[in-house]
Amino acid sequence: MQRREVNAPEAPPVATYYSQAIEVSDATRTLYISGQVGVDAAGMIADDFAGQCRQTLLNLQAQLHAADMSFDNVAKLLTILPDLANIGELRRIRAKIMGDRKPASTLIVGGLVDPQYKIEIEAVACA
Repeated sequence: MQRREVNAPEAPPVATYYSQAIEVSDATRTLYISGQVGVDAAGMIADDFAGQCRQTLLNLQAQLHAADMSFDNVAKLLTILPDLANIGELRRIRAKIMGDRKPASTLIVGGLVDPQYKIEIEAVACA
């Protein structure tokens, strides 16, 4: 699989943590990962945003590993964040867990099905 970041010079500049577009070629598999939340395998959920954010990304990583993929394979992320005040912490935690990978990304500020959830992330990965 080949993965190429695309940031058209005619479009507005992007932040350092995502790409405007990702081109994937020579992929033979596509993985669509449902929205992951900050609940661990034992059904426990952290009370704070940082704990839920870390667990959400670890859950995403677990789904990738189950398909023999990693964050290197992620082409697209969709993040739902009920409280925009958490965006800075989201960016810090995401960088710590995902490193310098910059998939195409969309952020929606809005509510989730369960008000105790502080974040949800879904992804598309290719290999």
